[in-house]
Amino acid sequence: MSNLGLAVRDSSTMLRRNLLHARRYPSLTLNLLLTPVMLLLLFVYVFGDAMSAGIGGGDRSDYVAYIVPGLLLMTIGSTTIGTAVSVSNDMTEGIIARFRTMAIHRGSVLIGHVIGSVVQSIMSVLLVGAVGLAIGFRSADATALEWLAAFGLVVFFTVALTWIAVGMGLVSPNAEAASNNAMPLIFLPLISSTFVPVDSMPGWFQPVAEYQPFTPAVETLRGLLLGTEIGHNGWLALVWCLALTALGYFWSTSKFNSDPK
Repeated sequence: MSNLGLAVRDSSTMLRRNLLHARRYPSLTLNLLLTPVMLLLLFVYVFGDAMSAGIGGGDRSDYVAYIVPGLLLMTIGSTTIGTAVSVSNDMTEGIIARFRTMAIHRGSVLIGHVIGSVVQSIMSVLLVGAVGLAIGFRSADATALEWLAAFGLVVFFTVALTWIAVGMGLVSPNAEAASNNAMPLIFLPLISSTFVPVDSMPGWFQPVAEYQPFTPAVETLRGLLLGTEIGHNGWLALVWCLALTALGYFWSTSKFNSDPK
């Protein structure tokens, strides 16, 4: 079998393994998924009217439209924490050591984790999106091309964060440390334009919020779904996705391929 065929076969096997783990132990994914769902319900039904007035909207429905795109991307960050924990478990429980002794494609272990995490993240985004639709989110003005671009952005952003989460899992000594190391993936959306516009923040803090990975991605997704101005955020989101994917990939593969101590 060719090297490519071997990689595809073994990666498919590892993907099935990770999806089976997710199906048998859904509690971690569900717990992480509850964070964006609860924040969505909290900010819409408790703070919705006040937040809508703060962004210049008329009622709660305006804030629903504003917050849902950001919560969709926050869902990705939450779900990929489970990836870091899963990778750390594999590294510390001995299964990776056994895989190293077997005649399998070396990169298939990481590829299986990444593809499995992307599938779970997209499913989680769809679920949060369904909750958003149920409470009033609408995107009537988006064209088919804009919907396709929005989906592509979500997938690309998921891949980027997943590779970062894999690297975090590989360098963590245990599952608890992996969960803690991956907490910035939840914290960063809180200091982005997910909940309030950047220009409403203190002047000294605005550059921090504007040029971190989540804000350009949120503004781009918001623009695609709602028809708001995207400006330079589209290019920034693309650059962040490319940079994070490359960083996560080379970090993860370098760590994984290094000789175990």
